Amino acid sequence: MPEAKAFETTNRPTWCPGCGNYAMFTAIKKAYERLDLDFERLAVVWGIGCHGNGADFTKCQGFHALHGRALPTATGLALSNPELTVVVEMGDGDGYGIGLGHFAHACRRNIDLTVVAHDNQIYGLTTGQASPTTEHLMKTVSTPAGVLEEPVNTLGLAIAEGATYVARGFAGDIEHLTGLISDGIRHRGFAVIDVYQPCVTWNKLNTNQWFRDRVYKLDDAGHDTSDKVNAFELTLTSYHEMACTPEECRLPIGVLYREEGRPTYGDGLPQLTGPLWKAALAPRDISPTLAGL
Repeated sequence: MPEAKAFETTNRPTWCPGCGNYAMFTAIKKAYERLDLDFERLAVVWGIGCHGNGADFTKCQGFHALHGRALPTATGLALSNPELTVVVEMGDGDGYGIGLGHFAHACRRNIDLTVVAHDNQIYGLTTGQASPTTEHLMKTVSTPAGVLEEPVNTLGLAIAEGATYVARGFAGDIEHLTGLISDGIRHRGFAVIDVYQPCVTWNKLNTNQWFRDRVYKLDDAGHDTSDKVNAFELTLTSYHEMACTPEECRLPIGVLYREEGRPTYGDGLPQLTGPLWKAALAPRDISPTLAGL
């Protein structure tokens, strides 16, 4: 059984001191260890952003995709080799910005892969511009008068479009987050775990302590993960106005919605019973084709 350290390369992480990516990296490695995955069976695709530096630090079958294009790349991997465990790490900037269309379609197709979204509510890599999940009215370097748009309700979109495992975690609770990621990878179908991941350099509002004062665990609240309507309603409380107090905005973490047994996109493609590279090596009889010419 590989230990968490087995998924580390010789390169050391270079995120800002205190960045939530460190805790997420720990949780993700612990999830791989818990699932007894290994280098050959694990494929991870990263988008562009601070999280994408994980491509340098993670030992796996990895692919660093273009900005916002991690999901199409991962879809190709998952369909062409169903023997792989496919994980996507994307940020709120690339995954929910230019990649939002890919996200919606991956949800409705129920592709058998797992998304771990690093949601720090800001463009961290490019020095603090507003992202699709930045709070309404928050001032950033690109919105000095405050953000005019409401943030994208990412998990509401996931539930509405057909994702079959929808969860939210918090980087400040590594053990809880490890459990969510492990369960998401075990789930057969499209799993998304959106993670509140504080950016200590550019987002001075949504800090670790800010989240600690507001998050609560759905398991403790007796939430029914099969209730789709209630799950969607919970997503409406996940974003908030800047001035809200801990009493005014309580943020749920845990599994919001889970649906077992729904066919995946790959189930509709019986010809994809194994890796395509193996099928390509099999002898082909083209006589029937030639006879029809």
